[in-house]
Amino acid sequence: MGALKKEDTKYTYEDYVKVPEENGVRLELVDGELHAMASPSIRHQLILTTLMVRFGTFLDGKRTCKVVSDIDTRLSYAKGDDTAVRPDLVVICDSSKIDTNSIKGAPDLVVEILSPSTARHDVRVKLIKYCEAGVREIWIVDPIRDIVYTYTLNNVSEYDWKIYGAGDEIPVSILKGLAISGSDIFKDEFTEEEEER
Repeated sequence: MGALKKEDTKYTYEDYVKVPEENGVRLELVDGELHAMASPSIRHQLILTTLMVRFGTFLDGKRTCKVVSDIDTRLSYAKGDDTAVRPDLVVICDSSKIDTNSIKGAPDLVVEILSPSTARHDVRVKLIKYCEAGVREIWIVDPIRDIVYTYTLNNVSEYDWKIYGAGDEIPVSILKGLAISGSDIFKDEFTEEEEER
């Protein structure tokens, strides 16, 4: 999905929150331009639910970090506030960045689950914005190929990347002790019993 142009207007976050989301079309703001987001598929939602449960269970009772989904993440908050994206999942460990309706600045981890209509935007545009903002860990989940790409910021401000499949344990570098099984992420959508109904 491309940018929604309106007479070459550049939006700030303040402008963006005033734009109505008509007919169920969800929006993101990237470099002052509005972008429409695709409606997620059932498999996309099932993968997101699995990840939310795994992260949420691990963080339950800990005061260090919070996990949320589909929240405005204002990557350029300190520099113009013209980019507000909605990752599928966000882990934030700096409570000063948590606002009532948004994350102000780079979160510690983001997860993007690719959809066919937005995969190019997620990989070519949003991944770059996450890296520029200094997100410490980025996961790109590809449900078509059953692959997770991870990008981890190292000590020299560069990203190390790895590829994991359905048979792998995927370590969460910012949360020591947490690893998520690729087989859990990419498990069959429904059990045989559910398919018979």
